[in-house]
Amino acid sequence: MIPVPAGVRIWIATGHTDMRRGMRGLALQVQEGLGRDPFAGDVFVFRGRRGSLIKAIWHDGLGLSLYAKRLDRGKFVWPQTVDGVVSLTAAQMSYLFDHAC
Repeated sequence: MIPVPAGVRIWIATGHTDMRRGMRGLALQVQEGLGRDPFAGDVFVFRGRRGSLIKAIWHDGLGLSLYAKRLDRGKFVWPQTVDGVVSLTAAQMSYLFDHAC
């Protein structure tokens, strides 16, 4: 689990993301696709097409970190919206990372 301090905003990009992207590619997607600043201290979470892999990027003030989790079975539950980004609480993110369908 990502050690997210209180007050950090967590955003998930709806839809699917090309999971071949690393830190730079995901940061560019945050800037261009979501219209947000990837270096502002928020956590951004992305899901692959098959739903079994998620990646999160977070700038903690010192540097950009990339976290990934791949499920052996099942898929991550993901919201369907037209906006492109959904805000989560730390508790909701913890649930997302720990539960699959």
